[in-house]
Amino acid sequence: MGVTPPVPFDDTDPAFPFHRGGKLEVASTVPVRGRDDLSLAYTPGVARVCTAIAERPELVHDYTWKSRTVAVVTDGTAVLGLGDIGPEASLPVMEGKALLFKKFGGVDAVPICLACTDVGELVETVVRLAPAFGGINLEDISAPRCFEVERRLRDRLDIPVFHDDQHGTAIVVLAALTNAMELTGRKPIDTRVVISGAGAAGVAVAAILLASGYEDIVVTDRGGALHEGRTDLNPVKRSLAATTNPHRRTGALADVMRRSDVFIGVSGGSVAEETVASMAEDSVVLALANPDPEVHPDVAARHAAVVATGRSDFPNQINNVLAFPGVFRGALDVRARQISEGMKLAAAAALAELVGDELAPSRIIPSPFDARVVPAVAAAVADAARREGLAQR
Repeated sequence: MGVTPPVPFDDTDPAFPFHRGGKLEVASTVPVRGRDDLSLAYTPGVARVCTAIAERPELVHDYTWKSRTVAVVTDGTAVLGLGDIGPEASLPVMEGKALLFKKFGGVDAVPICLACTDVGELVETVVRLAPAFGGINLEDISAPRCFEVERRLRDRLDIPVFHDDQHGTAIVVLAALTNAMELTGRKPIDTRVVISGAGAAGVAVAAILLASGYEDIVVTDRGGALHEGRTDLNPVKRSLAATTNPHRRTGALADVMRRSDVFIGVSGGSVAEETVASMAEDSVVLALANPDPEVHPDVAARHAAVVATGRSDFPNQINNVLAFPGVFRGALDVRARQISEGMKLAAAAALAELVGDELAPSRIIPSPFDARVVPAVAAAVADAARREGLAQR
């Protein structure tokens, strides 16, 4: 496992009483007031429902929790900024994710922390769990394993599989960038983008930007810019190098950021102020590492026209809770077989449009507490699923 700095237990820290006993419970949706209710909730009444589902499997969506319940699955190998802390230590985060599903999307979610890290074992375990759920939200699985886990599960399951570290981040970034482009008078085709980080989020952000018409995208890792001339890249990064960096730029992050229009940080590294100052006029900085952005928002604002972070104490918080509850709500509503690129693009467009007349450098993305967010995203995702023939209702 990775090394995590020790944190002393301190029950005076308000986080501990907030989490005591866990943040979730199971609640009944039907009364059990006596013998008649018991005979319906369990035997013999339940047998009639089971028999009907055995004869007509599609009825499982109507007569069980499947149509409104998601499994939040992790192996604990890439948890927040803590790294590989294992399944038990990841459980508070997965509980929190399930809480947000319910709070914002009305979707029930069950945290499942698996004591295995082998890709094949992870996939087989989730496949065996899947019949009880309407969707699978993969969470905090380290790269590059996360890509293979998601790919295999998408191939084997007929329910939505969504790796939020990738696609939730990508959706919200695209929404924010769409509005930042409008503010700064840019078009995707003419915009030079630098992405710091070639992990789960960086790969997905690059993919969704390419699908949205951005072409001049350079992704960097610790070794500098990804390009086809590098011989130290894993298969995921080689694929990324083949689809990005059309001008074959080389060098460190600071080198490729000179005169760039947009910086997107999903790496947890750091960027010097002089590097931000070297960007093009009216640049856009999305420094999303949390809790410490690659460049502090106050520093970035000295040189950039638009600044966003992953933090809640500054404007323009890029928060995945703007995406995943609505994405799953829409997918579950139409019983989508998967979540496609078109559904993700629709979600991003819906988010961007919600800002409307309030668009300003400090307002390029809605608040997570904006009650319009989940309905708008869910409707856009459901409509896209129907257009693409992925909806089953």
